[in-house]
Amino acid sequence: MKDWTTQALYTLEETLAKPLLSECEYPWEALPKIGAFIEALGKTLPEEEYEARGHNVWVARSAKVAPTAFIGSNVIIGKDAEIRHCAFIRGNALVGEGAVVGNSTELKNVILFNKVQVPHYNYVGDSILGYRAHMGAGSITSNVKSDKTLTVVKTPEGEIATGLKKFGAMLGDCVEVGCGTVLNPGSVVGRESQIYPLSMVRGVVPARSIYKKQGEVVEKQ
Repeated sequence: MKDWTTQALYTLEETLAKPLLSECEYPWEALPKIGAFIEALGKTLPEEEYEARGHNVWVARSAKVAPTAFIGSNVIIGKDAEIRHCAFIRGNALVGEGAVVGNSTELKNVILFNKVQVPHYNYVGDSILGYRAHMGAGSITSNVKSDKTLTVVKTPEGEIATGLKKFGAMLGDCVEVGCGTVLNPGSVVGRESQIYPLSMVRGVVPARSIYKKQGEVVEKQ
């Protein structure tokens, strides 16, 4: 199975976005549809479990949201999630059950599966993070190329055109990203892989591997 497909990267039972992602061969195909999906899904959530707030914002009654956190429009905060001090959720964000969005972390046009942790000074934009994925302190997704051209995904089998100007990273289930890492536009990290701190990642990192630096990726033993 190709490491960059939706089926290979994610356990879809671990997100409310399963109906959206099930229709996508590649997960980045869902990026332009996240906002509309959240707006439609939010209106169906049970009132006894989710509280409607603001403009198309639904927050699970069991979630913990710091009073200093900012939540924009088209947002769903899942059950038992924790939104910490000064988190900045700009909009079009689905935060999964038990997820952690930490101090000064910014989210924009994202799907965070259940149990994702982005707890310290992270920027996550135009990205999808799989079940139990974790981004270390200061690690970010870079979601626009410096020359502003459309993003391609560079796979071992060749480049895949996405048609997207804004595309951060696709992190599979249980991916660990080290502190201070930059995930360049179009990065795809296969499930259960580990990225060393202070890395600069681009292209596809195979599943169950350790990314030490560009050109030095080893299989987990």
